[in-house]
Amino acid sequence: MSKKPFTPNFNTSPEDFSKEEKNKIAQNGLHGCSLREDFKDSSAADIVWESEQIAKSAGIYLEFDRSIRGAAKQWYYMIRMANPGGGAISREQWQLIDDLSNEHCQNPFGSQTLRITNRQTIQYHWIRKDGVIDIVKRLAESGFNTLNGCGDNTRNVMACPLSRFSDIFNSFELSREIGDYFQLPTEPFIKIFAIDPDKVRKPAQSFQYGKNLLNRKFKIAVTTHHRDPQSGKIVADNCVEMRTHDMGVAPIVENDKVVAFQIYVGGGQGERNGKPSMAAFSQPLCIVSREQLLPTMDAVVQVHQQWGDRQNRHWARLKYVIKKQGIDWYRDQVSSRLGKPLEKPNTDLDIGARHLHHGWFQQPANGLYTFGAYIENGRLQDDSANGKLKSMVRETMEKYDIELSLTPNQDILFSNITDDVKSEFKDHLKTYGYGQRNGKEYSALRLRSGACVGLDSCRLSYTESEKFEPVLIDELEKMGWGDMTESIGITGCERQCFRPATKTIGLVGSGANRYQFKLFADEAGRHQGVPLVSGDGENMYLRSVDRDSVPVVIDALFTKFKKEANTDEDLGAFHRRIGADSIIAYLKDNPDTSALMEKPFNTSTLID
Repeated sequence: MSKKPFTPNFNTSPEDFSKEEKNKIAQNGLHGCSLREDFKDSSAADIVWESEQIAKSAGIYLEFDRSIRGAAKQWYYMIRMANPGGGAISREQWQLIDDLSNEHCQNPFGSQTLRITNRQTIQYHWIRKDGVIDIVKRLAESGFNTLNGCGDNTRNVMACPLSRFSDIFNSFELSREIGDYFQLPTEPFIKIFAIDPDKVRKPAQSFQYGKNLLNRKFKIAVTTHHRDPQSGKIVADNCVEMRTHDMGVAPIVENDKVVAFQIYVGGGQGERNGKPSMAAFSQPLCIVSREQLLPTMDAVVQVHQQWGDRQNRHWARLKYVIKKQGIDWYRDQVSSRLGKPLEKPNTDLDIGARHLHHGWFQQPANGLYTFGAYIENGRLQDDSANGKLKSMVRETMEKYDIELSLTPNQDILFSNITDDVKSEFKDHLKTYGYGQRNGKEYSALRLRSGACVGLDSCRLSYTESEKFEPVLIDELEKMGWGDMTESIGITGCERQCFRPATKTIGLVGSGANRYQFKLFADEAGRHQGVPLVSGDGENMYLRSVDRDSVPVVIDALFTKFKKEANTDEDLGAFHRRIGADSIIAYLKDNPDTSALMEKPFNTSTLID
């Protein structure tokens, strides 16, 4: 079987730099750019390419309305906050966040919306050019920089938001420290957006970015542990899906105490159609003490800053360095920068399952309560299908004067709820229609599933995801599958922002109203989902399934699972046990799916 060659240009010489790298050097990061002048220029709705590229490091993307056909583009902007660990967000801060969306984020249908992301932060969509500086400035002065929201730098650091009340390990607090450590310099950011320097968060920036920043985005996540309130047993929690990130940190717990940390490197879910590429879980690198943690993380990013491909952006992520050079080579590079050998990792360490944090939790730190509210696809708006969720969040914060946090599953945690209002709290949410879609209670399948934004507000998306997921679950519920404790993840393109390949069934946009299936993962997020490829490695099936056929395929997969699974075996384990060829044969023989199996895709474009 022939494969396209995987030939990255590591430790790239400056003469081979891509145009993006040369642009970053010319602009000296944010230091030498003309962003302020560009956003003040009212003669054009967009900005020039050179500024568009560097604006990402300030959390700003240039987008256009994908629903409008034709040569003339209707330009908008998306702004993403940095919000390590998902919060906490006070009542006053949420009022500002909500006010900004009301003032600047009206979608083409006339609704004001907010979008919670699965990196635990907020995205503003449908922003006009004259609103960009206002949003960035007011957010920064309230404590929420948009620095590191996007761009070739570390991104929003993820951690379990519930852990800030933990009596075992506060990964939230660590995520804030890591976020501060790797934050870009604030001086040019303050100047560009006319931010009051006395109000903006200005941590002592420690990591030294070069003029052309990092090779690509660099994602970091921290896992945690909780004490089970019934058994008292300590349970690992991987709600952040840590191994999907460039670098992850997992605490090692002994005798109810964190004694060390294990660092992982080389995860990433994004792929590129037509390019040799891959989704991958990170690999364990080393074990370090708390004192060694930040210096070691610094060295990990230093190595990638030097070695990551700066000629070919589709190979610029850390996972390709690990793929080509090997984990032992990378450990040696990090050790060399630290001036001492690293302790080898424990490859059997269990980092836990993906916890969703829905419902009630008592906070060990203070005895108060947290309620985890499911928000389908993280979309906060007032509509007839899901209720007045946007109004619900604001008015709930005002009524109870509590805090909220954002989860890795695009949901909300309302925290510091007192015992005397606990009994009325959920009833209060129901007055807004919370807990139902079209008058029907949220199903187990819906609560575990989700999607990225997709069309019409993402410039990279091929097809719908956020708008497809609710109706897909509707259809599967009608088929009788609502009680399935499995998960479906959908993304509009192969960048896979919702991490669909860590869900029971992943659907990755491959064209207009077409989706690739990824299987073999599980609801717990412990296994990397992969395409359905024959045992000989030659043929890939279900690579481009039309939208109307997606529920038909899922119905067939669920039906076989229900008939043949062992007791306590989830769908991913069942698929891994029976293997790809068995699934392929079944779908070929099934009259409802046989036509979809007739023209498999040749796998020669994949990395071997």
